[in-house]
Amino acid sequence: MSISKQFLKSKPECKVTFVWNAKEAKSVTVAGDFNNWETTQLPLKKLKNGTFKGSINLPIENSFQFKYLVDNNSWVNDDSADNYIWNDFAGGENGVLEL
Repeated sequence: MSISKQFLKSKPECKVTFVWNAKEAKSVTVAGDFNNWETTQLPLKKLKNGTFKGSINLPIENSFQFKYLVDNNSWVNDDSADNYIWNDFAGGENGVLEL
């Protein structure tokens, strides 16, 4: 589980790469403020070693709440999120990206 950030020099954006280790999972997607919590817009690709990986460019000087959806039934947080915030709707915490 990790998140890497690459701030672009040519635009006020940051390339955020999500890596999630879930060898037994069939699918992992990332949903959050940046994609209106749509669970189909940021699917992660399963690699041969069993990890899932995907990237998105996001505007800098923002913060975004997000979670992983594993196999379309389990919402989980990333241990490497910058922060966590309580979500009354979900009855749990969401991870936060600070850019």
